[in-house]
Amino acid sequence: MKTLPLLVKREYWEHRGGFLWTPVWVTGITLLLTVLGLVTAEVFRSRADVRVGFSLDMLRQDIDAKDWANAGYGLDVVQFVFGALPCIGLFFVLFFYLLGTLYDDRRDRSVLFWKSLPVSDLATVASKALSAMFVAPLIALAVSTLAYLAFLVIVGTWLSLHGLNVLPAIAASHPFRTAWRMLLTIPVDALWALPAIGWLMFWSAWARSKPFLWAVMLPILVVFANWWIGVLGGPHFAGVLDVAKIVGRLLLSVMPGGWMSLDAAGMARDWMPGHGSSGSEGLLAPERLLDVLASANLWIGVAGGLVLLAAAVRLRGRRIEVNV
Repeated sequence: MKTLPLLVKREYWEHRGGFLWTPVWVTGITLLLTVLGLVTAEVFRSRADVRVGFSLDMLRQDIDAKDWANAGYGLDVVQFVFGALPCIGLFFVLFFYLLGTLYDDRRDRSVLFWKSLPVSDLATVASKALSAMFVAPLIALAVSTLAYLAFLVIVGTWLSLHGLNVLPAIAASHPFRTAWRMLLTIPVDALWALPAIGWLMFWSAWARSKPFLWAVMLPILVVFANWWIGVLGGPHFAGVLDVAKIVGRLLLSVMPGGWMSLDAAGMARDWMPGHGSSGSEGLLAPERLLDVLASANLWIGVAGGLVLLAAAVRLRGRRIEVNV
């Protein structure tokens, strides 16, 4: 397995456009919109000063310690949002990366080159899975953290130009704790995503053409058939074996934070600040992550994902041709 780090590095360089530049573009657009919003606010503020005499001086004079604490909670939420925004783009990047990662090697015949090297099919599949589980999310977290720091500089500079010192608000926030807790979610995200990773890579290795149709349309048809039979009053899967939930896990669990669906009501409750913590801290509390790690739902999915990955490794060693 000494070649595994090199294979992971190869995955990064071959897919840097998705792994790196997608979060860069998402956060960059967010910062651009922030700047445009501040420019717009400045224009309207200057007009308001002329027409109604409004000034930030009034805001500066009325702020007390409680307001600064609430502002700190607000910054925690902003940091959480900056970490969550790239996840939307990351979902699509990882979905199509996993769906094509083994199929594309066969389509462009590069699989013949890799099979001529002393690289096992297990190492190849593992490097691709690990890239989706850890490399891409870590890059997204690093980019979002830098973008949040840039946001603080932009907004802090604008407010300081109006005589408002934002350092008390930054001091009241918890940037390091929030960043640490977001980092702790990555292993949980990786375990939660294993069913989807295994499912997509299995079809990427199995399909001779159009892996998207096999991986996506087939389970959707199964869900529809199960629903239709249920409508007709026939025997169908429901409850714990609800086919729609299983298919949703197979297709959508590569979305970072998908494990939050285990306790949606609790998540909504903890989003509200209270008991000395901001909403983002409540969502990412270590106790909540431990609850997820202790759930049977997670580990059943992990077992299923590992079985699918094992099947993908076996197919990788047997299938070379594709039908274009």
